[in-house]
Amino acid sequence: MSDAKKTVTVTQIGSPIGRRRDQRQTLIGLGLNKMHRTRELEDTPSVRGMINKVKHLVKVVSD
Repeated sequence: MSDAKKTVTVTQIGSPIGRRRDQRQTLIGLGLNKMHRTRELEDTPSVRGMINKVKHLVKVVSD
């Protein structure tokens, strides 16, 4: 088996203005504190949970 880790690409498409504080903190935890920023993250259950919490503010592409 290969040692390549699964990744997921996340892009912020919604503004956290007017959202709950915990949603803003989740975006910061994902590295997405500005609009149209993209991050490539390791596909783990904790990252998936964070994405699920702010799914209305992000676009996800699995690799």
